[in-house]
Amino acid sequence: MIFVLKPGVAQPKIDDFAQRLEERGFKTFLSTGTEHTVVCLIGNTASIDMDAVVETNDIVEYGRRVTEPYKAVNRNVHPADTMVKVGEVVFGQGMFQVISGPCSVESEEQIIAVARSVKASGATLLRGGAFKPRTSPYAFKGLQEEGLRLLLLAKRETGLPIVTEVMNQTQLPLFEDIDVIQIGARNMQNFDLLREVGRFNKPVLLKRGLANTLEELLMSAEYILSEGNNQVILCERGIRTFETATRNTLDISAVPLLKQKSHLPVIVDPSHAAGLRGLVSPLARAAVAVGADGLMIETHNDPANALSDGAQSLDLLQFDVLMQDLKARIEFEGKCLGN
Repeated sequence: MIFVLKPGVAQPKIDDFAQRLEERGFKTFLSTGTEHTVVCLIGNTASIDMDAVVETNDIVEYGRRVTEPYKAVNRNVHPADTMVKVGEVVFGQGMFQVISGPCSVESEEQIIAVARSVKASGATLLRGGAFKPRTSPYAFKGLQEEGLRLLLLAKRETGLPIVTEVMNQTQLPLFEDIDVIQIGARNMQNFDLLREVGRFNKPVLLKRGLANTLEELLMSAEYILSEGNNQVILCERGIRTFETATRNTLDISAVPLLKQKSHLPVIVDPSHAAGLRGLVSPLARAAVAVGADGLMIETHNDPANALSDGAQSLDLLQFDVLMQDLKARIEFEGKCLGN
């Protein structure tokens, strides 16, 4: 349920209105636009008499029930695009960001070499796995705390903000200096973890699960926003279908659909979608064409000897060639690469 307030309402009156609703056991989410402020009520609103609230509060212009199960992430509640800020880097509202780096942090030499190269090519954030969820218990699972240390070293060397995945809520204290916390596809419905990152007050990159619907992805984002953190980036990374030619199937239609349904920025990970480096560049171009706000691309200085996901990683030259191609396409779409 949302209540659209009349123009020019003073902030103390808005705070008082929201507080009285919260005293009835609801959470409130405030959306401030150019013309109106919207108070979104989160919780079981069946007991609320919407007409009575409108009639007894002279600051309320009208009320409306939101039929979708997701409220805070809903574009009906927050019509304007949300900007997610990572230091000087901005996702959304005409900005296009590229996150690049290896699947796993393997050594100091590797991560610094990759960071320097992808920055020179135009990437604005550095990705790299320190804690790696792997299907096999015998596969390389990352350098863990040492991997985080090396990522922060690469950040000091290059200035690139860091994006890396957290596996569970017990690891969050280790992520105090990380810029963007990634929730991977396998953890998209780890609701305890979603609540914790919602309270952690850092930007979150939320990946779609490999067998999840768009509504389920938005409901997972709702968990984060309901805890007070609206700095969420949605990531389409491919879903599992009957097709076996690729690792997953990139749902390119997810980008415009998510942007219709939600105000959150949406990026695409073509590397995990394809699983094949020869498909990464065409899928990246498709993501730009359908209106994505950014890309996450796996890049390695020696893909043939990578400890994980080498087959889908571009080498440094391939990434540079792709970035040169993307710059013109991004400008054609009316967006700005970087800041």
